[in-house]
Amino acid sequence: MQNFLEIKLKNDITKALNELGFITPTPIQSKTIPLLMNSDQDLIGAAQTGTGKTAAFGIPSIHLADESNKIPQTLILCPTRELCMQITNDLKKYSKYLKKIQIVPVYGGASMETQIRALNKGPQIVIGTPGRTKDMIKRKKLLLASLDRIVLDEADEMLSMGFKEDLDFILSKAPAQVQKLLFSATMQKKVTTIIKEYMTNPVTIAVDPINTAAINVVHRYHMVQAKDRYEVVKRIADINPNIYGIVFCRTRRETKDVSNRLMVDGYNADALHGDLSQSQRDEVMNRFRKAQLQLLVATDVAARGLDVNNLSHIINYNLPDDPEIYTHRSGRTGRAGKKGISIAIIHSREVRRLKDIEKMSGIKFSKELVPTGDDICKKQLYALIDKIKNIEVDNEKIEPFLSSINEKLEGLDRDQLIKHFVSAEFNRFISYYKNARDINILSVSKSSRSKTDRKTTGGRRGGVRNNFTRFYINIGTKHRLNPLKLISLINESLNSSDHEIGKIEILKTFSFFEIDSSVSLKLIETLKGTKFNRVKVKAEISKEKSKPSNSKMKMDNRRKGRSKKNRWRGPAGSRRKNRRKNNGRN
Repeated sequence: MQNFLEIKLKNDITKALNELGFITPTPIQSKTIPLLMNSDQDLIGAAQTGTGKTAAFGIPSIHLADESNKIPQTLILCPTRELCMQITNDLKKYSKYLKKIQIVPVYGGASMETQIRALNKGPQIVIGTPGRTKDMIKRKKLLLASLDRIVLDEADEMLSMGFKEDLDFILSKAPAQVQKLLFSATMQKKVTTIIKEYMTNPVTIAVDPINTAAINVVHRYHMVQAKDRYEVVKRIADINPNIYGIVFCRTRRETKDVSNRLMVDGYNADALHGDLSQSQRDEVMNRFRKAQLQLLVATDVAARGLDVNNLSHIINYNLPDDPEIYTHRSGRTGRAGKKGISIAIIHSREVRRLKDIEKMSGIKFSKELVPTGDDICKKQLYALIDKIKNIEVDNEKIEPFLSSINEKLEGLDRDQLIKHFVSAEFNRFISYYKNARDINILSVSKSSRSKTDRKTTGGRRGGVRNNFTRFYINIGTKHRLNPLKLISLINESLNSSDHEIGKIEILKTFSFFEIDSSVSLKLIETLKGTKFNRVKVKAEISKEKSKPSNSKMKMDNRRKGRSKKNRWRGPAGSRRKNRRKNNGRN
């Protein structure tokens, strides 16, 4: 298909698309739109965000809508309020000249009464988040009896956010013969479960390799000590004066900390996290979309559904635990044929995790040195010169001031004048980076690492290892605790993930864990008043000594819960840097 004119759409739709500049369909659109217009077969669309999938399912939904029938005919489900509004706005643009087509969004964080009134007017297309959609169905304000199709957009995101139960409810209330369309960037196990349970002989349309990163993205990593991560972010921003990107952090606290430090240091940045109200989220996101912010610091959860064009950089302040999440992050740049850069900031023990991402995603990371102070100063100087050279001069407005300006600058020759003007903006970089140290880790010695580990861990045969303190905590499997959730709890409490954790033992009603002794007193204080699954947490230094254990559970097995005793030891009993998933605590 060469252009939209070849698709026999309603004239009013074609007219609207022409005005929007939609001439040539994207690959997902050219394959999906004709099929949906002529078939009621279930469909799986495998495509990254930014490939045009909204139009792929939205245009056929509008074309096939019966304007005279004021009942929901298409239900579109998506993970976030932001994406819900985005899809709604797009579909209203496509149906601009179809005055009888009504499109209504329903989502949490807004007046339910207002949304109910909109539903009572009889929209043909409803776009909703799973939770609010479920509420409307239960209240009998959204009727699905005449529904022709259900669209699950960003299905992997919805399932990752815990909407499986809501989706099950909604799909169970839909007519048995309803057409089901599922769009997803990745094919996680949960997604395939939905497909098996609810879809019948679906046709699959894949325009990008599933679970692979965008081909227009360059993947780099910087290896530094954990304490230097923030310095790396600053240097990346300074070496790229026109940077426009997202910094992904693991926790809300880390997000707040990094964004606050950036703002204090004079960077045009702000944060997006779960502690913000909806109005605060909207304000931050509007500023970012308008490029009034250069850097947005966010957790993965907070950034879901955030679709912003022309991002130049994705900075991974921490590597995600799931390689698929890295694919999601990096896929936010390098869109519409433009190049993008995804940078991972790692320490020496995270190289293996990079290899896992490479293997799963089919990408290749290149190691890059963190820019030196000299590199940054040179780049900023040339950027400033280009800015001065290319600035538009309004001769008419500046003419009245020239005589006074010349008088004030009298005595400065050409070279002196240039130096003064450049220094006015450039001095802060010279001052900051004057004695900047090299923060790169150039190589990792396996032999030296193993020696250090043996010295500090005290071997693999039980007992609390040197420099570790053993803790008792009053939560266990009964409270749905597992090793990853325990690590997340510790990270949140310490507002950091730069500490080491030893052996973890999860029992039914309580648990034990080892942690670096240097943070043990702080941990006792920060855990006071903390709740886990509505249980008030009590933690104290254990008087009971750790018993020997021969358990050698691997991470894959841990995640799948194959351990009978739920006891976790690191490989060969060695210490592990605390870099685990935050399990929904964002």
